[in-house]
Amino acid sequence: MPTVREAAFRVFEHFGVDRLFGNPGSTELPMLKAMPFPYVMGLNEAVVMGMADGYARAARRPALVNLHSSAGTGHSLGNLFTAYKNNTPLVVTAGQQARSILPYDPFLFAERPSEFPRPFVKWALEPARAEDVPLALVRAFVTALTPPMGPVFVSIPVDDWERDCEWPGLPDLTLRTLPDPAGIERIAAMLDGSSKPALIVGTGCANSGGWNAAIALAEKAGLSVWAAPYAARETFPEDHPQFAGFLPAWRDKIQALLAPFDAILVAGAPVFTYHVEGSGPHWPAHARLMALSEDPQHLAALPGGGGVLGEVRAGLELLADAVAGRMFSGTRHQLKDPEPAMTAAYVLKRVAALRPADAVIVEEAPTARGPEHDTLPIIREGGFYTCASGGLGYSLPAAIGVAMGQNDKVIAVLGDGSAMYTIQGLYAAHKEGAGVSFVILNNAGYAALTGFSAEFGMNHVPGCDLSGLEFVPLAEAQGVPARLVDNVEALDSALAWSFAQAGPTLLDVRIA
Repeated sequence: MPTVREAAFRVFEHFGVDRLFGNPGSTELPMLKAMPFPYVMGLNEAVVMGMADGYARAARRPALVNLHSSAGTGHSLGNLFTAYKNNTPLVVTAGQQARSILPYDPFLFAERPSEFPRPFVKWALEPARAEDVPLALVRAFVTALTPPMGPVFVSIPVDDWERDCEWPGLPDLTLRTLPDPAGIERIAAMLDGSSKPALIVGTGCANSGGWNAAIALAEKAGLSVWAAPYAARETFPEDHPQFAGFLPAWRDKIQALLAPFDAILVAGAPVFTYHVEGSGPHWPAHARLMALSEDPQHLAALPGGGGVLGEVRAGLELLADAVAGRMFSGTRHQLKDPEPAMTAAYVLKRVAALRPADAVIVEEAPTARGPEHDTLPIIREGGFYTCASGGLGYSLPAAIGVAMGQNDKVIAVLGDGSAMYTIQGLYAAHKEGAGVSFVILNNAGYAALTGFSAEFGMNHVPGCDLSGLEFVPLAEAQGVPARLVDNVEALDSALAWSFAQAGPTLLDVRIA
């Protein structure tokens, strides 16, 4: 009979696992014996989780993560929350103390382990018996990969790995959820019956591989295309003449921007993601709205309108065949041309000009999101990743995972505050030789908070001053070459140097 470890390795192979992301602890050591694939080590579990998330999204395969009991799970929770919001297929295992000593509250054990990561996993279990571990892992992978995808959690006692078990059955499943044809007909009728239709595209479109399908539908039906609020992936080529711009997470502003349209299709996003309270209708009262999503919660939360459940790419492809042709008559998003100065907008303009042709942008710079939209267009499928949760500390390690999951240069555009949450991820970038250019937009503060404070009638926010951080020595201490850029004259040469390197580099760019 095989051991639990041997059976687990067969499960991992069946589901395409080719590496393990982790930070090793005592309750996981037996899992690592004779491991058939590489171990990707992060210096804490937030880094581990972010790398695994970036890898799974870029490589379009499930990633395997191993955490250390309750302590390691706790360290990972911020980025586990992000993985849940990102709909990333992660199978997370965590060590548990030996079964025989669990009644004695041993050192480094996990009390109620399957409850700890909830509600930010789709499913969680500590198997009742050691021989049930392989079957639990099979169910974990299937659940993680079933749309809407997301992380799952299995707690495994340290003594289970050497126990005997039976070989598990390995299912060969098709997990696509195709939209109902009658629902597609309703959306097509709405678009055909309108005089000025719009398409709003969210993260779910990219997750389903719907980039080309969205382009085909927009071009045939003459749609103005908007990016959904806080989209965490690329949505539509931002240099396309039918790309209208980015919807903000403000209810009244969404109403105003969508006022010209009488038919609105939201694909792969909630209706809508808000950051502050608002009032009035969620979209213009004169317009009809329908949503297409593989996430039933998007439809359950609809504030009216109609919806169709199913894979976004498939739905858009069916719609492109079903709708009547129409000339486009809208307006396009206009990029800005900022003057030379050490501002986020100008720095990002130079990033856009100098980046390698197929470079991938991974972003976590909240203050610079607006300037990014104005100066750094995303123009390729698989060209943009950020966090859907709004939590900080994701994108620095995620950029490393994205670099592992595909072959093109990765440019991580990070705020100074964001970078410091998981700065020890630079060590993993060095160890893995990740092709990432870390561009730190250093404004010496949590500027997103100070900028947002006016919403609450405040003119001062305590605890937002980050002056004195020096990213060059922080990077060099972890093996990553780095340069300081504090003037316009040095910017282009520094960016060119960073983008030309095969391995990781960091630029500490001092902006106003």
